[in-house]
Order: sequence, then structure tokens, then C-alpha cells
Amino acid sequence: MPEPETPPTELLRIEDLHVSFATDSGPALAVRGVDLSVAAGEAVALVGESGSGKTVTARSVLGLLPESAAARGRVLLDHGDAGPVDVLTADRRTLRALRGTAAAMVFQEPATALNPVHPIGWQLTEGLRAHGRGTRAERRARAVELLGQVGIPEPERRAGHYPHQLSGGQQQRAVIAMALALGARLLVADEPTTALDVTVQAEILDLLRRCRDELGTALLLITHNMGVVADLADRVAVMREGRIVEQAPVRELFAAPQHPYTVQLLSAVPDFGKAAPRPARPADGGVPPVVAARGLTVEYQGRPGRRAFRAVDGVDLEIGAGEVLGLVGESGSGKTIIGRALAGLTAVSGGTLSVLGETLRTGPRRRAGGTAAGRGGRLGYVFQDPATSFNPHLTIGACVAEPLRVHRPELDGAAVAARVRELLEQVRLPAGTAERHPHELSGGQRQRASLARALALDPALVIADEPTSALDVSVQAQVLELFTRLQRELGFAALFVSHDLAVVERVADRVAVLHRGRVVESGPTARVLGDPQHPYTRRLIASLPVPDPDRQARRRAARPLPLPRTGATAP
Repeated sequence: MPEPETPPTELLRIEDLHVSFATDSGPALAVRGVDLSVAAGEAVALVGESGSGKTVTARSVLGLLPESAAARGRVLLDHGDAGPVDVLTADRRTLRALRGTAAAMVFQEPATALNPVHPIGWQLTEGLRAHGRGTRAERRARAVELLGQVGIPEPERRAGHYPHQLSGGQQQRAVIAMALALGARLLVADEPTTALDVTVQAEILDLLRRCRDELGTALLLITHNMGVVADLADRVAVMREGRIVEQAPVRELFAAPQHPYTVQLLSAVPDFGKAAPRPARPADGGVPPVVAARGLTVEYQGRPGRRAFRAVDGVDLEIGAGEVLGLVGESGSGKTIIGRALAGLTAVSGGTLSVLGETLRTGPRRRAGGTAAGRGGRLGYVFQDPATSFNPHLTIGACVAEPLRVHRPELDGAAVAARVRELLEQVRLPAGTAERHPHELSGGQRQRASLARALALDPALVIADEPTSALDVSVQAQVLELFTRLQRELGFAALFVSHDLAVVERVADRVAVLHRGRVVESGPTARVLGDPQHPYTRRLIASLPVPDPDRQARRRAARPLPLPRTGATAP
């Protein structure tokens, strides 16, 4: 008889973990009785929305909780021959020995995890020095080897570069290399792809998959992106309000979720390729477009004697009355700059641009802001980060009323207050919201208030710059539904800027794909996203993970070519 297979070694076991934080009003419970395990070579995803306790749970694995935190329960890390060690009761010396060897952390934001004053190679060898590994030359050779292992080109040269000289994707690769430096058997990856474009995200997911499959490294993946979960995880644990409400193998959870919250979470995720078709727009009937750009160019002057940087390069686009144009592309492609140019917030260097029937002056001496005020409030703007677009000293009511006070001075206080109440009701915010300050609202509520402010003057054109990128999936679904409903009812045209193709598929009538400041493909949404013609559009679509493990596996296998390496931002 064949011998029974030996079960994989359990590298992490969390038992009845509770974590609270001391506040002025008493202890605030962040984690409530979590039980979780990760075996060797296994990828476990811990998913949930902001505030669910995911990151606090992850940080407890390496004893990285702040002094204000109180933890009880057990967090057992396998320490090789020494057996399991309880992180919560371990002394500092034991924790120092565990970190980097038994487990290592990949932080959410690589730019803040890396020290800006030391070269990448020096930072890679820091853990080796702390653990007394090798000579100086051996440590340097190990750093170069690790950079090559994680796919950074020219590792010998890159080891001498500083963090700001690497792209976001390369910074994240360097952080993963640091986590692997001491041969950690478990990687705790806290939202490792959240700030990355979809093509770079695909590269990082491929790298983490290689670590698991080729090196046998276990993964505890903290994320809110269900497409990432479907792409990488073997097992999933769903957190809500500090508790794990459901655990299951990845295919089982996506096919037949049991807990109502899991069902709600999955139903809110935009699934690329499955959006309901947008209703056909009536013919324009000779009505001129609200936006018409021909050869639109935006340049930023460099140092004396150096060529200007061309951020937008000869873009042609139109937005018809009542039409939603989705502008998609990666970070640095020029999406936001085009939106700001339409609003008169960024100077246009060349080409022609007509917005709401008004031709904007262009040329090297043209300054921003020259025409924005002259449109009488016919243009509304929804900013990417509502927290920074509101004055923190004003109430939400005062913030929403500001466009009315500037552009409708004939309205008295009672009329302004009535309009603010109407706007807040339109975006489904409680009446009492007007008296609250921005910091007292959730991210989703602030974005609703931002939309209310943009609609205050019944604009003919709304520019929405990544309005859902900072929101959880369920809140994102609510904001998208709200935006779509109001656009249909009020009939405004919109430029919807996003890097998320699944979101654009749900809201846009037409799509323009931007790459390095140029429109490489445009047309009706169903055609561009369903039958892309340009290689860059096809690469964007192929890189987007979908929330279905089987479909995502087929999409990954069908990628025609390996994705190109991410370039550096500086030589």
C-alpha cells in the first residue's frame, strides 16, 4: 500500500487572537477572536474592507503592533528546530531572530518601507548584517542575486540606486527581495499591489506565485481585491469587524459563498466582461460636442537648457452632450492632466481645445485658470481624494454650498441651504451630514459629498478623476450606481478617468486608451474592451485579474507574451 502523504508543515497558527487599542474613550477592539493557519507552500488570502482588522492581524504575526495595542491569544510561528514560538509572549531577542527567517513582511507602500537615504543594495544587506551572515563581499553578491531573482534588470547597477530612482513596480520588487534575503519561509504581504497599475500588478503577482511554487515560500496575502485573490490564493479567510466570518478553499468560496457578507462582497466586485450593456444614446441631432480637442499638447518646462517634458502629446478626443467618455491608462499616461486641462487647471501648450462652446487659448505663454471662472459653473469636478479636496475647517454643508456662493450670488442663505439639502438627498446622504466636518465622514460618504458639490450648479460637464480608486468594493459599487443614476437623470456629459477597466466598462459609453500621453485606441466601450486592436490595450486587458479562479487561470495561461519589465523613473 502506498504510504499516506505527510501533511505540509504548519508555519503559522493564530488562535483566538484579540487586539485592542487604547483610546481616550476606552479600548477600541480591532481583532476579535481570530483563528487562522498557513501551511508551507500555501497561499492564504485574508480579505475584507477597510477597518476589518486585516492589517492588524498581519502585523501581529511579526510582533509589529504599536505600544498602544494590547493583544491576547496565541500567534505561533514555526522556528525550525526550535519548534513553534508564540510571538505575543516572545522577548525582543527572540523576535529579532524570527523576523526575516521564520517570516518577513512585504508592506503596502514600498516608497515608505524603503529608506530614501540608502541605496537599494545596502538596504537588502541590512538583515544579513543584523544576523551576522557572510562577509561584506558575500552580502553584496547576495543583494545582486536577490535583485536578479525578483526580476529587476541590470541588478549589479540597480543595487547602487536609491529608491526614488526605481519605478513603483521595481520598488515593490526590491521590498520582496528584502523579505527573501534571509530565506523567510512565510511572506506576509500587506496589500502588495494596491498602489500599482494593472500591468505592474500582474508582474508582482507572477513574482509572488514564483516564490510559492519554486522556493516553497508560504504567503499570507492581505488584500481587498478579489481579482488578486482569485489569481493567487489557495484558501481564503473573509474578515468583517475584526472577526473571520468565513474560510474556504478559493474555488469553493467563489463558487458557493456561505456567509451573507461574503455574498455581498462578491456581488459588489466589478467583473470585467460581464457588465450590462449601456443603453444606446440618442443621436446628437447636430448638437455640438461639449468637449472637442485636436492635437492637444501639454508640456512642462525642465531646467534651463533641457527639453520640456511632454505629458500629453497630440491628443484628439470628443465628448458629446450627455455622453460618458472613459479615459483609461496607467499612472503617468496623462489621464489626470487631460482632465485638469479641460477644467482650465493646467495650461495647454498646443493644439485646439473647446470646452462647453468656449475655445481655450493655447501656447507656451498660456497660464492655467484663465477661462475656468468664465464658464459660470457649467463644469463640475470630482477629485480622486475627497479628503484633501475639502477644506477641513468647513462643514460639509459649507463645502457643498461654496460653488453656489461664488457663482450664484443672487441666492440668499435660505435658498442656498435648501439647495444643499436637495443635493445631499440626491447623493443619499442623511440630512445631518451638512453639519459634520469632512473627517467625520467615511471615505464613501466624502466621495458622495464631493459628487454633490460637483453637481451643485447643474453642470453640463463633470470631470471625475479616479472617483472610486480609494474606496472599498462595496462602497465603490454604491458610488458607481449613484454616479450612473444621476448621470442618466440629469443628463450631464462626463469624462471618467480611471485605471480600472472593469469600472469603466460599467459607466462609459465610449473609451479612449491613453499610453505615454497619446490616445492609442478609442471607440464604443463594447468594441474597445471586447475586441481591442492595439497591443497596449490587449496588454491592459490581459493583465486585469477577474474575480473567478478558473477564468483567471485561463486568462493567465492565454497571455501571449511575458509582460515587459517595469522601467525605472530615472537613469
